[in-house]
Amino acid sequence: MRHRNKINRLGRPAGHRKALLMNLSKSLIMHKRIVTTLAKGKALRAFIEPILTRAKQDTTHSRRIVFSHFQDKEPVKELFNHIAEKIDQRPGGYTRIVKLANRAGDNAAMCMIELVDYNDIYTKETKFIKTTRRRRKKSTSSVVSEVVAEIDSDKKEVE
Repeated sequence: MRHRNKINRLGRPAGHRKALLMNLSKSLIMHKRIVTTLAKGKALRAFIEPILTRAKQDTTHSRRIVFSHFQDKEPVKELFNHIAEKIDQRPGGYTRIVKLANRAGDNAAMCMIELVDYNDIYTKETKFIKTTRRRRKKSTSSVVSEVVAEIDSDKKEVE
C-alpha cells in the first residue's frame, strides 16, 4: 500500500529520478518554458518551487544550496541575476502548468510548465477600473453641455 507516500516515483530509481528532475529544472530556468508529460511537470513543480523561494535571498548560503540542486553554474547565475528580481514580490506559485493534447505516440498526457512572471500574455499590466453593479445616471451638467453643443452646431449649419 502507498499510504502517506506522496512522492511520484515516475517509474525510476532514486538516482535516475533525481537526475531527471535536475535536468528538467535546469531547462526550465534557462528556457523559462518547457513541454513535458503531466506527471513529470507536477513532480518538477514540487521540486523547483522551494528552489525558487530560496533564490529570493541572494546570500552565499542560498547560492550554495541552489547549486547543490543544479550542479551547474549557468542556471544558478540566471536564477539569481534575472529570475529572482522578477519573483521577489510573489509569495509563492512561481510556476504554471498548462495541459496540452495527449502525445501522438503513446497517448501520454502532456503539459507545458512555465515561469509565471515570464508569460507576456498573462502578465500585462492592466488598469483596474472600479465598477458598480448599478448603471450610473448621467449627471445633469453633462446632459446640459451636450444639448448646448447640439444647439450651437444647429445654429452654425443654418448660417
